[in-house]
Amino acid sequence: MATYLLFLIIAASAFSTLNADLSIDCGESDIYADDYSMGWVGDENYIQHGEAVVVQSSKSVSQAMTTLRVFTDRKKNCYSIAAGKGSQVLVRASFFYGNYDKKSSPPSFDLLFDGNHWATVETSGDEVVSHEVIYVTKRDTVSVCVAQTSPNMFPFISAIEVRSLDEKMYGHIDSNYALMLRRRVAYGTKEIIRYSDDLYDRIWVPAINGGDFTVLTSDESFIDVSLDDNPPGAVFKNAFAPNSTSISIQLGTNLPATEVPIYMNMYFSEVSVLDSTQRRSFQLYIDGKSTSNPFIPSYGKAGEMYLANFSASSNTNFSLVATSVSTLPPLINALEVFTVSDELTDGTNRDDVEGLASLQNEFDVLGDWGGDPCLPSPYSWDWINCTSASTPRVTALYLGSFGLSGFLPDFSSMTALEIIDLHNNSLIGSIPEFLGTLPNLKQLNLANNELSGLIPSSISKNTKLKLVVTGNPDLCVSGKSCKTASADGDSPTFSSSSGKKKKNNQPVILGTVIPIFVLLWVIGGGFAVLHHKRKSAATTGANAGQAGGANRPNGTPQAGKMQMPMQMAANNMAQNIVNDFRVNIQEQQPAQDQPVDQNDQQNQQGGGY
Repeated sequence: MATYLLFLIIAASAFSTLNADLSIDCGESDIYADDYSMGWVGDENYIQHGEAVVVQSSKSVSQAMTTLRVFTDRKKNCYSIAAGKGSQVLVRASFFYGNYDKKSSPPSFDLLFDGNHWATVETSGDEVVSHEVIYVTKRDTVSVCVAQTSPNMFPFISAIEVRSLDEKMYGHIDSNYALMLRRRVAYGTKEIIRYSDDLYDRIWVPAINGGDFTVLTSDESFIDVSLDDNPPGAVFKNAFAPNSTSISIQLGTNLPATEVPIYMNMYFSEVSVLDSTQRRSFQLYIDGKSTSNPFIPSYGKAGEMYLANFSASSNTNFSLVATSVSTLPPLINALEVFTVSDELTDGTNRDDVEGLASLQNEFDVLGDWGGDPCLPSPYSWDWINCTSASTPRVTALYLGSFGLSGFLPDFSSMTALEIIDLHNNSLIGSIPEFLGTLPNLKQLNLANNELSGLIPSSISKNTKLKLVVTGNPDLCVSGKSCKTASADGDSPTFSSSSGKKKKNNQPVILGTVIPIFVLLWVIGGGFAVLHHKRKSAATTGANAGQAGGANRPNGTPQAGKMQMPMQMAANNMAQNIVNDFRVNIQEQQPAQDQPVDQNDQQNQQGGGY
C-alpha cells in the first residue's frame, strides 16, 4: 500500500511538472511512474472496448510495452483525450506486438488522429514501433484511433502519450498542417535524451557513428538555448564532426521512397573557444547544390538552421559542407526531420457532432464510440452514413437492435438526416416533435419499441416520409380517435369513428341483447292484452244474449276501462327498463381520447384490419 501511494505521489509530481500532459498505458489498470519519473495511467477511463492483453515476449521492454489493447471488431477504435482547442500538442503512439496472440504474425493497420490519416503501422515481432505527430488542435479533444485494413489483422495499441508544446515551437509551418516525425537524433550522446532534460518530452535518440566522425564534447557546462523550438540543452553537450574540411556530413533523414513535403531542423553550437586562426563555417547542400548562407556556430549558445517548403525523398542527399574560408570541418549537435501532412480536416459538421453527442450522453451503449464520426472517410462509425464533403454531414442513423433504452434526446441539429432507424429497442415516451421538422428526413423506423401517446401531425401527415411504428401498442394518431399500429405490415394503420365514442365489449353485448328482450316483452304484453280483450268481448256477448244485451255494442265502457290501465302499465314498465339500460350503457363508455388496446380492436372487428 505504501509503495502504491508513493507511485501516486511520483506520478502526480511528474504530471504537475510536465505541461498538462498524459501518458496512457493501454491494457493496464494501475497508476505508476517509469524510469524517467513519468506518471502513467491505465486506459480504462478512456476506452471501454477491446481486450486488454499481456504480451508473451521475453525481451526487456519498458513497463508500458508489457500490455496492449487489441480490437477484433468495428472499423476503427478510438481514444479521446481532453485538450485545449487551438493548443499545439505532440502525440506519440507506440506498439509492441510481443507475440501476444502466440501466432508470430505481427499485423499492420492504419493509425488516425482527429479524423486525419496518420500512418500505416507495420508492427514488428520484437521491436517497439512508435509514431509521433505535432499539430495544433481544432477541437477540445485529441483522438487517437486504430483501424483494421486487412482481414484477420487486428489492430492494437500499447501506449499513447500527449504533450503540450509552446505555441511558438515549430512556427515555420502553417497551423493547418501537421508534422509527422521521421527522425530525431542527438549526435555524440550515448543515451536517449527526453524528460526531464527536454521539458516537452521529445525523444532524442543517439546517432550511430560508423567511425567516420569525431565525437566532440563542449567545454561549456551551460548552453544558452534561446530558440523558439526549445531544444534541450543536453543535446548541445556533444557533436559529430568529420576529421577534415574536405569531408562533409551526410544527414540521414529516414524519408520515404516517394517524394513528400518535409520540414527539417538542424541544431548547432561551437564546442570550444576558437583562437584567431580558427574558423568554422559551413553550408547546407541538397543534391550537391548550396541552399543556404554560411552558418557559423557560436560557443556556449545554441543555433538553428531550418528547411521548409521543400519536397524530398530517401533519394535526396542532404549534407553539411565546409565553406572555402573555414579552417575547421562542419559539426552538428542534433537533427529533426518531419514530413508535412495534407491540410488537416475541420472534422464532421459541428451540428452533427453535437447531435451525436446528445445520443451518446443519453445511451451508454453508444458512449465508447470516439474519434471523428465520419472521417477519414473509410472509417466512419459503423452505425452512421456520411456525405463525402470535406466537412461531411451525417445522413443516416442505423441504430436498430442496439439495446437503446429510455427517452429519445433532442438531436434536431442533425438537419441532413435522411434515414433514422431505431427499430427493436426499448425506447419509451412520446415521439419527439423535432423529428417532424427535419427537412431531409425520408425514412423513420420506430417499430417494436415502447413509445406511447400521439404521433405528431408533422410526422403522420408527411406524405414524403416512410413511417414505420408497428409494435408500439400505445401510440395514437389523433386526440379524438386512434388505432394502434398493426403487428402485421410495414406501415401504421389508423382508423376513425367520426368523433363517436367507442364502447367496450360489455356495453356492446348488453346494448344488443337487452333491447331485444324488451321488444319481445312488449310484443308478448300486447298479445296478452289483445287476448284478454277478445276473451272479455266473448263473455260480454254471451251475457248480453242471456239478458237481452243485443241492443249494446261490443266493447262496452266497462270493458274499455279494464283494458286501458293494463296497457298503460305495460308501456310504462317497458319505458322504464329501456331508460335504465340507456343510463347503464352511458356510464360504461370509455373516455373519449383513451387509446384502445390492439387486441381489443381485433376482437371487436373480427380479428383483423
